[in-house]
Parts: sequence; C-alpha cells; structure tokens
Amino acid sequence: MSGMPSLSIGLVLALSCAMPPAAAADSPRPAYAWATTEVFDVSRVPAYEGRHDAVHARIDADLAAHVAHLQRWVRQRSISAQDDGIDAMASLVADDLRALGFSEVRRVETPGHPGVLGYYDAGAEKTLVVYMMYDVQPVEDNWQIDDPFAGSLVENEHGTVLMARGATNQKGPQRAFLNALDAMIKTTGTLPVNLYVVAEGEEELGSPNFGKVIEPWVDRLRKADGAFFPMNIQRPDGSVSLNLGVKGIVYFELESKGGAWGGPARSEVHGSVKSLVDSPTLRLVQAIASMTTPDGNTITIPGYYAPVTPPTLEQQRLINALATGADDAAQQRSLGVSRWIDGLTGRDAIVRNLFEPTLNVDGLWSGYTGTGIKTILPHVATAKMDSRLPPGLEPDDAYRMIRAHLDAQGFSDIALRPMSGYPAASTSVEAPLVRSMLGVLNKYGATTRVSPWLAGSAPFHQFTRTLDLPFVFGGLGYGTGAHGPNEFMLIHPAAGVKAAGLADIEKSYVDILHALAETR
Repeated sequence: MSGMPSLSIGLVLALSCAMPPAAAADSPRPAYAWATTEVFDVSRVPAYEGRHDAVHARIDADLAAHVAHLQRWVRQRSISAQDDGIDAMASLVADDLRALGFSEVRRVETPGHPGVLGYYDAGAEKTLVVYMMYDVQPVEDNWQIDDPFAGSLVENEHGTVLMARGATNQKGPQRAFLNALDAMIKTTGTLPVNLYVVAEGEEELGSPNFGKVIEPWVDRLRKADGAFFPMNIQRPDGSVSLNLGVKGIVYFELESKGGAWGGPARSEVHGSVKSLVDSPTLRLVQAIASMTTPDGNTITIPGYYAPVTPPTLEQQRLINALATGADDAAQQRSLGVSRWIDGLTGRDAIVRNLFEPTLNVDGLWSGYTGTGIKTILPHVATAKMDSRLPPGLEPDDAYRMIRAHLDAQGFSDIALRPMSGYPAASTSVEAPLVRSMLGVLNKYGATTRVSPWLAGSAPFHQFTRTLDLPFVFGGLGYGTGAHGPNEFMLIHPAAGVKAAGLADIEKSYVDILHALAETR
C-alpha cells in the first residue's frame, strides 16, 4: 500500500461497532461434539532404522561446499514484489537441477514470474514431487548486518547462523535438500526415489500463477506417490511442530465512494458540510462493522460457519495430543497479547484457531493523515481484508456470502474487489509419506507435535486437490526472522542447542527419501 495514506479511525470504528449487529442470529458460532479422549501418540510410529553411513559421511566431508551453496542461493536477489533478480534466480534453480543430473529441466513462462520444472529418473518404484519457492520478501532497513544478500555467517546465542533474506524462508532448507541429493548421487550414483521439482517465483505474492507452472506436467505429477516441501520446523530445544495442511484464504478490498447514494463524488469537500453530506468513510466503517458482532469476534455473515467440516476422529486425536502440551501463556507472550478471545485456553483455543474462519482488517485508509489539522470530508475510503478458510468453506462461496451480506444490509454501493483466494489443504496422518516423516523425526529424537493443519495459508491445494497427492512440509533445522529483519538459518549449533545443524538437516533428508522408498 505504498503511497496510500492510512486513516486513523479507531474512534469511528468503535462508535460504529456499538451498533447492534445485523443478522447475528443467522450465523451462530459452531459447537463441535467431541467423540474421543484418545491421544495421538507420535512415539508409537516406529523410528526409521535405515543406515546410510556412506552418504552421511559424504555430507560431513562436503559440508563447507554445502554451506557455500546456501550462500550462493541467498546472494542471488529474488524479490518477487519488486521483480528484483527473479529471472536470474529462476535460471540458477534450473542450472542447479541440471548440474545434479536431472534429465528434464524446463522453464515455464506464466503471466507473472516464471516457474521451473525438473525430473530425475532414478528408475525407482516410488516418485516424490518436491515443491520449491525461489522468491523472497523485500528487505527492511534495520538489519544488524550491512547487506542482507551477502550470505553472512554470524555468531549468535544459537551458534553459527546464515543470516540473509531467504536464509530460512525458504532458500536455505531447499538448497540443503539439493545438497542431500548431491551427496546421494555422488555416493551411490542415483537416488532412492524418482523426483519431480516444481518451483515457483510468486509464493510471496500469493502464488497467483502456480497452477500454470504445474500445468505442462500435471498428468505426470498426478502419478507420484506424494509431495514434499523442505522446511525448517524445529525449535532450539529440538522439538518439532508438524502441520498436515493449511487453511485457505480470500484477500480482498472494500471501497466506498461518494455517488448517487450520497457523499462527495469528485473530491474531498469541506468538513463543515457533514451536516448535509454523507461520508463514504463512515459508510465503509459501518459496512465492515455489520459483518461481525460488536466485539468484532463472531462473523455475522449468514451461513459463513455452516460449510466448515467438523473435526474427524483422527483430527480429534491430534488435537487432544496438542492440548496436553498447550502453553497458552507462552504463545500469548510471544505475540505480545494478554489473553485469547473469550478467555479460551487449551483444546477450545486450538479448535477455534483451526476450525473457524476469520474476518480480519489488514489496513484502512481515507482522507488526511498528515501533521496538523485539515478538516475535510473524504470522497473515498478503502480497506484491505482477509478471511482464513478452514476445510469445507470454499473461496467462491466466501466471496458470494460476503457480497450477499453487504447487499442485504443496504451496502450494495460498497465495491468488493477480490485479490486472491484458494481453498484449504490437508493430509491424513496415516498417509505413508507422513508416517515416513514421523519415523525419521523419531530417529533423530525430536519431540513432535502434529496438527491437522496450520492456521495460516499457502497454495498447497494444488498438491492435495489438483494432483490428489498426500503432502507434507517440514524437516529438521531451526530458523527465524522470515519476512522480517535478521532472518537466519542455524548452520552449526552452539552447545546446549538441540536443533539440527546443516549436516544433520541434510542427513535427515537422505533418510526421509529412503524411508518413503521403503514404504509398502
């Protein structure tokens, strides 16, 4: 929203939210019946017992070169929002796949940034699709290093870290995965599974063209046994949070302009005429307020909760396990908040976070927000909003219900501009790919918490729905600072830090591929 002034309308919003909510009785918050007290026990998944000592030794021997590969990737700028270095990064990904021995590599042009497809034919029984994103977020000014694209190795309380934009999100873990492939190929001459790589350069933009990237090979990809996204999901204490999916999302703008309904149509006017002239700004605020209860915490759009799929028995067991170790106070401290809505804790908080849609205002702007005083009645007001969608609530239906609600409440003049949208994705914990991942995590002694899905959003429906594949994202390794300053990935852990360093990250990827190959 660069260049767009922000409206300070907290008082206006508070006043409008004090109005009785429209249609609140038509959209009650759901109450889910709980049918089991059983807890999913990760420790009952047998630890992976395979030994690949020669490959692991090769990783140790080549570790300095492997660190250099990570540095090479983060040094190539690839800021998708600014089209900065994107073309060169796409070429780097393609060239690295060729260097590893991928027999087919192709660049895929889209209406936006290009994608890259690669195929390694190992003549194996099993085939895995590996998702990669090669774009990164813009950088901020307040980094502790001079150049976030220098690939700097820095010492901090966790040990030696690679501090750079893209270090953990997601260039570091992705190149670590390719390092693991390199060690396997150099040691054994091949891989235990056939591999497809599908890489996009628009994940940070909401993946608007990822469907175009996979389109040339979609029929081939559907024949795979699963899909995997390399990612650092450890904490410094060595514990792991494994999410088996994501919520969907709709992201949109609402805009109120003066016109036939009232309000200044051409430009702002003197604030004194508010006695006679409608305010588009107040109208937008009231339209937003009509979509929730006065506290802003229950969506009043008729039917909005109804399509959500209730927790299955499998998901209830996962949630029961999550609830046994839930530390609401610690999560609240990490976010800088004092309480959850309605004082929720434990299982109740987990269920609401995972199984209820959200309605969130990301930004509001209108009128004058500069220094001093300027008394005007603005002619236009705009809001950016998002809604996270649990499985069952589809993007098209969400947009339809939002539009219908605004019209029914007399806000047909409010423009609704969809900007992005995709559905949720989820995979069963019983899928062989997931069990393989859990077995490897158990081998490395990681305490693992498994969630049915993440409350955030990503375009993983392309794997679970378009390709109809089980999909898992994760791996050993610790990193933080994604989308913010001082992003880093742990390379060499300090004493007492239990998260894996680069060598063990790569060894775990070797084990994951072999574990999948050995499933029956």
